[in-house]
Amino acid sequence: MSVGMILDSTMALSSKEEEDEMEGKPYHQVLGSMMWGQLATRPDLVYIVSLLSRFQNHPGLAHWNLLMHVIGYIKMIMDYEIIYTQGKSLKPMGFIDADYGGCKDMMRSTLGYVFMMAGGPILWSAKCQATVALSTVKAEFVSLTRAVQQSKWMFLWLKEVRLEQEKLGILKCDNHGAVSLTNMTHNHHKVKHIDIHEHYIHELVRAGDIKMEFIWGKVNAVDLFTKPLHCDHHYRYLVDLNITN
Repeated sequence: MSVGMILDSTMALSSKEEEDEMEGKPYHQVLGSMMWGQLATRPDLVYIVSLLSRFQNHPGLAHWNLLMHVIGYIKMIMDYEIIYTQGKSLKPMGFIDADYGGCKDMMRSTLGYVFMMAGGPILWSAKCQATVALSTVKAEFVSLTRAVQQSKWMFLWLKEVRLEQEKLGILKCDNHGAVSLTNMTHNHHKVKHIDIHEHYIHELVRAGDIKMEFIWGKVNAVDLFTKPLHCDHHYRYLVDLNITN
């Protein structure tokens, strides 16, 4: 999220004094309106909304000022929209990322994913993982697991709207270890901390229902959903996601 400003990823919960200064400021109402926007048509807001939502119970002036900054950003790109292109592939493709330890207050990782179809994003999310990951591979693998669950849901949904797919699709991740882990046929002592239930991905890969591929981090647009970025990278990823004016 940027309009020349880099977010402070160490933002802490506000003090009591800040809470007093927030009296009368419609933090929850403004954030709620923004949330509807990011859910429906503005995936570029998903990271900042997820970040600000963590402080709903104790917002301070720093969070309010950041919220106002986001309003300024929205005004700047009010005419941006998702572009879907006739003739582009109707086979969904997912992109996954995890910012290891990105939720500083709980030391949990931030997961993000986006599914593209017809040239534009159709499903996206960013949130703190439910548990603390013990490694970057663990963080990415948990994100992969969540994305696979969404891919299975989307497979059924596309069938309902008569766009039935033969396979769940392709998922792209920028962590070699996590991608390799999905193709493992035996346990390895370094990854035994990966929960048993997450290994159901292996069955889908072996059955050919889903394919995992590596993508270089610098071209993985889902970075936009997991961490604050410099302006140049932010707008470049908007182009990659086909969000333009």
